[in-house]
Amino acid sequence: MIRSMTAFASRTGGSGLTRWQWDLRSVNGRGLDLRLRIPDGMAALESEIRRALAARITRGSVTVSLRLTRDEGERSLDLDAGQLERVLSALELITARAQARGIAVAAASAAEVLALRGVWVQSQTTDDQSELQGLLLQDFMTLLEEFSQMRQAEGSALFDILSGQLAQIEVLVAQAAQVAQERRAPMETALKEALGRIVQEAGDLDPGRVAQELALIALKTDVTEELDRLRTHVPAARTMLTDAAPAGRKLDFLAQEFNREANTLCSKSQNTALTAVGLDLKAAIDQMREQIQNVE
Repeated sequence: MIRSMTAFASRTGGSGLTRWQWDLRSVNGRGLDLRLRIPDGMAALESEIRRALAARITRGSVTVSLRLTRDEGERSLDLDAGQLERVLSALELITARAQARGIAVAAASAAEVLALRGVWVQSQTTDDQSELQGLLLQDFMTLLEEFSQMRQAEGSALFDILSGQLAQIEVLVAQAAQVAQERRAPMETALKEALGRIVQEAGDLDPGRVAQELALIALKTDVTEELDRLRTHVPAARTMLTDAAPAGRKLDFLAQEFNREANTLCSKSQNTALTAVGLDLKAAIDQMREQIQNVE
């Protein structure tokens, strides 16, 4: 079954003080174009993500975004003994010099000393990076599965649309064959009348040569081969739609063949009714080609 190249998936998670959000999206592309926006310092994670994407996706412009945030968490206070000694030494020096000049200095309380910068320091637990990247990769694999399921669901919808369009094309080809058959007798009569007029007006012409030229004209307006090829293309396209392997490129090439035969049909028609059916056929094929651009 075909899959769509257009899909989106998002996940959020967290561990310890770290919170994250994944965004994974893809749009049409001629080949596989991977664009990863991963925070610095996570080269191993990025490499694993690229490997996982390449194993599941063959076509499309794919963008992966990872946003990390850190909570403040619970902080503890630690006493910096070295800073405390420096502060007490400074207070002792200040007190001694003030007394030497006869200046009374009030003694600092313990609370005031502790309030000085650097005496108390705040500590915060940090997450292990290797463990974090392992959790992120595990979460990404779940995201990738959800993403693949969305591509599959979109592909199922595309299958229904393309199947309907192929059915419409099949009906139009049958109509074109019917109109071409109805056109045959009037065209033969017209050619015979043309042959009679030419022979009558130019008596010195070789009737055999004239008949040969008219036969060439009739051959150039014959659309049997175009109709036969169009009939063959329809089941070929249906087979590609049910193929387990990615078939987007093949379907695109086949749609070009559809369009080429429809163009030739219109150029050869020499009949208003057949031209009208040919134009409807071209429109249906063009609509199908637009949808095929989304197929992986």
